[in-house]
Amino acid sequence: MNPDNYLYLAALLFTIGAAGVLVRRNAVVVFMCIELMLNAANLAFVTFSRMHGNLDGQVFAFFTMVVAAAEVVVGLAIIMTIFRARRSASVDDANLLKY
Repeated sequence: MNPDNYLYLAALLFTIGAAGVLVRRNAVVVFMCIELMLNAANLAFVTFSRMHGNLDGQVFAFFTMVVAAAEVVVGLAIIMTIFRARRSASVDDANLLKY
């Protein structure tokens, strides 16, 4: 299979994730779209690694997965705190926590 197809898929996934972040108001959906964007970046890293014949892209993808796992832990804790305080997971209600 041609590596260009993987790059097109990564670009499509990243575009869908970016559109979801910009359009949606629910924090959980925005969070899932950010994860989709990270997975698209991982796919591009691994594809470029395969195209150039070295392991650098795979190492970057591994570190991206580690950062994504840490982001999931912290992000879900923040979302749960917002939901418990406001009974809503809307992104618009997040700015009310600073008071």
